[in-house]
Amino acid sequence: MIRFVLQIAAAGVLLHVTAFAAAQDFPQRPLRLVVPTGAGGVTDILSRFIAPRLAESLGQPVVIDNRPGASGVIGSQLVAAAPADGHTLVMVFPSHAVNPSLFKSLPYDTVKSFAPVTLVSTVSTVLIVGSDSPVKTTQEMIALAKAKPGTLNYGSVGSGSLGHLGAELMRSMARLQITHVPYKASPQVLTALVSGEIQLYFIASAGTVVPQEKAGRVRALGVSTRHRLPILPHVPPIADALLGYEATAWNGILAPAGTPKTVIERLHREIAKIVRSPEFSQQLTGEGATAVGNTPAEFAALIQADIRKWAEVVKDAGIQRE
Repeated sequence: MIRFVLQIAAAGVLLHVTAFAAAQDFPQRPLRLVVPTGAGGVTDILSRFIAPRLAESLGQPVVIDNRPGASGVIGSQLVAAAPADGHTLVMVFPSHAVNPSLFKSLPYDTVKSFAPVTLVSTVSTVLIVGSDSPVKTTQEMIALAKAKPGTLNYGSVGSGSLGHLGAELMRSMARLQITHVPYKASPQVLTALVSGEIQLYFIASAGTVVPQEKAGRVRALGVSTRHRLPILPHVPPIADALLGYEATAWNGILAPAGTPKTVIERLHREIAKIVRSPEFSQQLTGEGATAVGNTPAEFAALIQADIRKWAEVVKDAGIQRE
């Protein structure tokens, strides 16, 4: 019995030493940070900010690999199938948590195939109307939609986008009858809003709202996060008018499932240090975003909570992937 206990203890020590060695030896070669979108978007910009600074702290190059397509599925699949050694990572966005509800099947398990590293940032969508709209607050917009059911149209950049889901969440919570009109890109939605073709738009970039509002083209009614944004201090949270409302966009980094815990801890420590730097926070503020850098466990909890939340919205609205 004593011999058996000693063997178990020795095995535990060996595992600890092996894990410590893995962390000490990591990284052994250049890292690849997969970006499941095209170049130039928010996810890509954040990745290109982090990559050179992470390379400096780890002593190995960090190469950006853009793999756009299928709402992030193509890039995520690549990382899910990669060796679980921390050398291949992916920067995901909210579609990662929405896709299980939109696709009949995925080539990976959204939760079990990945090891969360950290949530990089959160960003608010902004509910806007044309400047000639009669409504000046979210409360007035909800009242108008109830007074004239079925007459208000809202635009989005596509079925299943956060703007679409955010509007459907509001429709469900406030029991409104509003109609979805999808477009291919945000500039098209803005043109439709200003021309009166649509009456509402949950825009994903708060940074875009500022010049549009200054030019007198749009009016911001509310932000989708629980707190006001420094970039739009005069715009209250939608939750002030619709208790409990929240539709937050985010970006975060995942590794393949099975990546040693010590490697995840090292990656978290180095990335969180970058994310929490004044330089990074200042850059995000201009986009209406907030730097986070939370723990792997906290990021995992957010993903699972969003999977449940958006599954209900997708089912209630009957949303299907285009």
